[in-house]
Amino acid sequence: MDGGILVERFTNIDRLSLNQITTNSWSLREAAEGCVRAEIPWIALWRNKVEEAGLAESKRIVRDAGLKVSSLCRGGMFPAATAAERAARIDDNRRAIDEAAELEAEVLVLVCGPAPDRDIDGARQMVEDAIHELVPYAQERGVTLGIEPLHPMYAAERSVISTLAQATTIAERFTPQQVGVVVDVFHVWWDPELYKQIARASGRILGFHVSDWIVPTPDMLLGRGMMGDGVIELNRIRQAVEAAGYRGPIEVEIFNQAIWDRPGDEVLAEMKARYLEHV
Repeated sequence: MDGGILVERFTNIDRLSLNQITTNSWSLREAAEGCVRAEIPWIALWRNKVEEAGLAESKRIVRDAGLKVSSLCRGGMFPAATAAERAARIDDNRRAIDEAAELEAEVLVLVCGPAPDRDIDGARQMVEDAIHELVPYAQERGVTLGIEPLHPMYAAERSVISTLAQATTIAERFTPQQVGVVVDVFHVWWDPELYKQIARASGRILGFHVSDWIVPTPDMLLGRGMMGDGVIELNRIRQAVEAAGYRGPIEVEIFNQAIWDRPGDEVLAEMKARYLEHV
């Protein structure tokens, strides 16, 4: 028991996915080769790393390594000051959908973007309008759009979608095959409605991301910790997500310069151990 919660641990790493940002100093090829050495079966790709390698070469690297792609990050960043800018962002998201389809990533993660001015309600409407516009294109290509709510501290810089409730409200306007939500513990652990909202999102959860919240938090962006180094009830949240029907890959997504500066193989070894111990 852990705080009155029955703890259920994993006995294998069949669902473990390396989100590329966790080994940010590695190229896509290096990350894929690292996963093979560590016997990690999944990888979550970032568009900038795919662009560096080239789309066709990225697909070949992943295929030759025998890896499965849990998601592509990221689409979104929808709100903009002018109609022309908003249209350009829609076009970029179409390219992201094409990349996800080519890489056989069924989920494109959406980091929805900040308001271009003080009108946060207007920006949230821009997010919803953009998703409406993109859904037919994504559906034709077999890609599901996953809305990832971000911690409220990022509302002014990264996303006006700050709670799982907001993300689910948008997702519910579509079928689960079109739009769902991504639950990242770093962004949602604090929410007093978390478990209620996870249950509400049943059948619509497209991804589950883990890290930890360090106290004191060393940096607003680059302050995530390895699982077990912070205060998040990782196992409890994982069980709630599974009770809501999610049985897919679990991505370790850590933004932390100190971790980025360590040897990648060392990070993966610790990541595996912490995943089994804490998730």
